Amino acid sequence: MLSKILKSFWVLIGPFSVQSVLAKSGGVNYSWGADTLALMHDYVVTMMLYVLYLGYAIAAIVAVIASLQIYIKMNVGEEGVTKEILFLIGACIFMISASILFPSFFGYQI
Repeated sequence: MLSKILKSFWVLIGPFSVQSVLAKSGGVNYSWGADTLALMHDYVVTMMLYVLYLGYAIAAIVAVIASLQIYIKMNVGEEGVTKEILFLIGACIFMISASILFPSFFGYQI
């Protein structure tokens, strides 16, 4: 009987307690002003450039390793060399298009 009362209590009061918690979690302190927001924007754009350059470096290393694997497969005479070449070309096209498309999707021009 007591558990039934507690369950009905939480069913009735539970949604209201969640709303009060959600209302308190969204508080933002705007006392630092626009200067801090501008600094944060500059920092995010700088980090975005570093991540882009890091992505280029990783893609170059992966392309070199994949090219060597394709070369070895061609010399050994394994099957599926054409598929590997197409995968490598598709990955290169994706990296080039993603580095152009994703920043423009968020409104940045690099």
